[in-house]
Amino acid sequence: MNAFEFQNPVKVIFGAGVIKQVGAEAAKLGKRVLVVSYAERKALQGVLDRICTELADAGLHAVPFYEVEPNPEIAMVARGVAAAKSIDADVVVGVGGGSAMDAAKAIAAGVFYEDDLWKMVYSRHDDIQAVPPTRALPTLMVPTLPATASEMNRCAVVTNAELGEKSYIWGDCLYPKVAILDPELTCSLPPSQTACGAVDTISHVLEIYLNGQDRSDLLHAWQEGVMCTVIANLPRALEYPMDTDVRAELMWSATCALNGWASPGDAWTPMHQVGHVLTTRHKVNHGTSLALVMPAWMESFKALKPERYEAFARNVMQIDPRDKTREQVIDEGLAAFRAFIDNVGVPTRLSQVGVTEADLPAIVADVRKVSFGADGMLACNPPVSADKLLEILKRAL
Repeated sequence: MNAFEFQNPVKVIFGAGVIKQVGAEAAKLGKRVLVVSYAERKALQGVLDRICTELADAGLHAVPFYEVEPNPEIAMVARGVAAAKSIDADVVVGVGGGSAMDAAKAIAAGVFYEDDLWKMVYSRHDDIQAVPPTRALPTLMVPTLPATASEMNRCAVVTNAELGEKSYIWGDCLYPKVAILDPELTCSLPPSQTACGAVDTISHVLEIYLNGQDRSDLLHAWQEGVMCTVIANLPRALEYPMDTDVRAELMWSATCALNGWASPGDAWTPMHQVGHVLTTRHKVNHGTSLALVMPAWMESFKALKPERYEAFARNVMQIDPRDKTREQVIDEGLAAFRAFIDNVGVPTRLSQVGVTEADLPAIVADVRKVSFGADGMLACNPPVSADKLLEILKRAL
């Protein structure tokens, strides 16, 4: 098991109905609140109205900034920074999925950032020149889509439309002060968003489970547990969308998948690097971008780590190993995993979203530009070359 340092200072308030605490918790952080959420907010308007009422009832001055789009753009972050400064905001509340919460974090940090905001972003891994933020306004997060765990981690993902790039901001100052996790807020999610969010949750632990350190018994068991919980509860959520117990399982799984508990000593997310390019170049939503990569990636590496892939098949996909070779168990596990994603309505082939073989070299080039290290490889265990990545994407067509 690798050596590591770990901290997570986020206060979590979890349970059905806890949204009523948003005003009291925000009042502990400040008096002038910028509420950050989506430009397209029809599905969220009731939640936003309630939050603003709770804030007002707590004696706070709340101003909406509803300009976030999926894959939050750095120019929008700059407008949010200006909005926060205009009201002298002393707290930022993010409401929505990962894009809204990431935007809220970036805005909170941007208020104090004295340089070009894009310089906060780790936009090159071969020659890192990012200057991460060291100070941010306190943030409170209200997730309405279980997926990214932005409510309990130190990361924000932003996009630069002008450059056609998407990457990370990292910094301890980005940890929210409070996360209010109310599963009732997720009951009205459309099936497609529920499914894509759950696939994203799986990817956060699956990538490290398959591509990280070879020996880490407790972490691997934890990762398997997160995946099993999502796989068991996602079909139930799609069939019974108002079941708050099921929604609670998906919400807490999403938070635990990427709040650091499942990955101390590991940081390999190579599939995400490909997914980011698919979202910027082909406008694929984030969860789908990962579903398009995961099965082909697993097919490409199963022979290199047969013990890990057999464990996945047996412990996660519940494949009965009796009277079967290891290879048969692995293949049945991978087939079952692809079938699971297909059955919840998320595409698993690039061709399903209009990507052709002619598009693949440009995708590889974009991944290489942002995410390959100084050694000319994509960080992974084992590292991935451009040629290998192209082979994986061809398998994903």
